[in-house]
Amino acid sequence: MEHSLIIESLSGIDAAAQEFLGLLGDRRLVAFHGSMGAGKTTFITAVCRCLGVDGDAVASPTFAIVNEYRRPGGESVFHFDFYRLENPAEALDIGLYDYLDSGCLCLMEWPENIEGLLPEETLHVTIETLPGLRRRVTWQDR
Repeated sequence: MEHSLIIESLSGIDAAAQEFLGLLGDRRLVAFHGSMGAGKTTFITAVCRCLGVDGDAVASPTFAIVNEYRRPGGESVFHFDFYRLENPAEALDIGLYDYLDSGCLCLMEWPENIEGLLPEETLHVTIETLPGLRRRVTWQDR
């Protein structure tokens, strides 16, 4: 089943993130695809905010590759940005599978840079720009 959310403006992003979380189910591995500037980090920030993570703590881990955030109950959320990786082995060097096997929510930007390393159960989400400031978030259940 294909899912699609339209975000009309930045003011509607939290509602879209909350709806996304409601449809996410028990999935813990989420790969976000989209062009530069499509809104991947902004949407992930909204998802984290809806999970109770301090919104000011959420930032793109472009240089660190991974950031860890804490939910109010102490559960970790891992946010990856694989944009600067030159080869997939660099993801292994940071202990990628330790994170993916942790049972914690893993939100990944630029997953195409490590595509062959992602488990089959990874949910692939696409964020695309639409005319104006609108965005479309789509994914398909497998």
